[in-house]
Amino acid sequence: MSALSQISQVVLMLVIVLCGSVNAYGHRRKNVYCKTRYYTQTLDHFSFSTNATFQQRYVICKESWTKGGPILFYTGNEGDIMMFVNNTGFMFELAPQLESMVIFAEHRYYGKSLPFDGTLNGTTLAYLTSMQALADYNDLIDHLKHKIPGAARSPVIAFGGSYGGMLAAWFRMKYPATVIGALASSAPILQFDDMVPCNTFAQIATRDYKLAAPSCPDLIRKSWSIIQNFWRSKDNRDWLRDTFNLCGVLDEKNSTLADFRAWLFAGWTYMAMTDYPYPTNFLKPMPGWPVKAACQFLSDPQQLRTDKAVMQAVFKAVSVYYNYSGQATGCFNISDSSSGTALGDIQWDYQACSEMVIPDCSDGKKDMFYYRPWNLTEYSDSCQKTFNVRPDTRLAIREYGGDNLQAYSNIIFSNGNLDPWSGGGVLKSSNPALTVIVIQDAAHHLDLRASHPDDPDSVIKAREKEIEVMKGWIAEYRARWKSRRRGMHGALEAPDGSL
Repeated sequence: MSALSQISQVVLMLVIVLCGSVNAYGHRRKNVYCKTRYYTQTLDHFSFSTNATFQQRYVICKESWTKGGPILFYTGNEGDIMMFVNNTGFMFELAPQLESMVIFAEHRYYGKSLPFDGTLNGTTLAYLTSMQALADYNDLIDHLKHKIPGAARSPVIAFGGSYGGMLAAWFRMKYPATVIGALASSAPILQFDDMVPCNTFAQIATRDYKLAAPSCPDLIRKSWSIIQNFWRSKDNRDWLRDTFNLCGVLDEKNSTLADFRAWLFAGWTYMAMTDYPYPTNFLKPMPGWPVKAACQFLSDPQQLRTDKAVMQAVFKAVSVYYNYSGQATGCFNISDSSSGTALGDIQWDYQACSEMVIPDCSDGKKDMFYYRPWNLTEYSDSCQKTFNVRPDTRLAIREYGGDNLQAYSNIIFSNGNLDPWSGGGVLKSSNPALTVIVIQDAAHHLDLRASHPDDPDSVIKAREKEIEVMKGWIAEYRARWKSRRRGMHGALEAPDGSL
């Protein structure tokens, strides 16, 4: 597996676990009336030399909206927008309280919002950037506010998690006249260049497993050297294949050592990211607190004295992610690096090769993983070979400010302390115009999931705080608008534009 595919597989986790069930019991909420629409979007917002366009998909839900009421706008991630419509609960729960409209906008080049008839190569992907995507969202909002009667004065709040949370925060930063605020959940906007150590993600994931069982990360760390040793012998490779129910031959031409390690790494880290207190079924069926469920097989070193015993326990533990239901059929194809969901693997690989360059590594000492150095030269060469582009490691910092947040306002940065990506999130700020919420006992953007009876008090309180802050933004917006109208005309217009 190339450096590009290994790193991008990890970074793709930013979006893959975003969505939560729409109602409290894991089912899609019924009777929410939404429509799917398409907008003729500009391909290049920053040039007058082309008039090219593409069809951008969006979903609009006006069931709870009253004229002049807020617009809750989801800044789409690197995947099919229906993933988020069907699985993001907090916005739908919030809509009746605020009498708001809910809009989910699909990110360009993902889902069905495909320029160039879906042709994906180094040339056609040139217009795939976060800056172009934010300009898309800005134009779409401007279009809808002029098109929908009563929406011209509606305040807009951006929502998003992971990469979508980064976009939500950046949307408020770049277009403060369009969005009055943003909820950026689990948004690692500091995970660029050298702002945080490249093994921060790995260290937090390791801490999660240590909290579940002190011996768990030690045994996982031990497994990597066992695998390395086993790989030298065909008999032992065959034993690994049979024990883990892997497809094909294990060698350096077919399913390689890099593939196997990356497959295990994904299982461990996905469980850490989705370490929710109740069963979920978004990626794969998993129990509540999956990290604890996995570590029950790795909690007694005295019973795992042989290498094969350790690996058998590792298989049972990682199966909490890959086959908890016991219904997985066939073998596991570990050489397939695609996500297996409605995500754009090629598109995200391109973004990870251009602007979304997130250094990732592990050292096997301060974390429970194997030695994976961050080699920018090797990574850059892979990008050049695949897409004919070289990464710009500081583009996001130059464009959005990195950790210099003093000039910004009205952004909620929420992070769960169990989330491995929280290390690249905003966990504190001296800027009083920003709200920072660290949620105890919470994994990757648990606050964006729908309410659940097993939610910890911390996430309940976090949502209450978020609602309180957003209501304050809306009240402030309306007060300023009324004051401005008095000053301009000596009379008030209603929020829907009438006198």
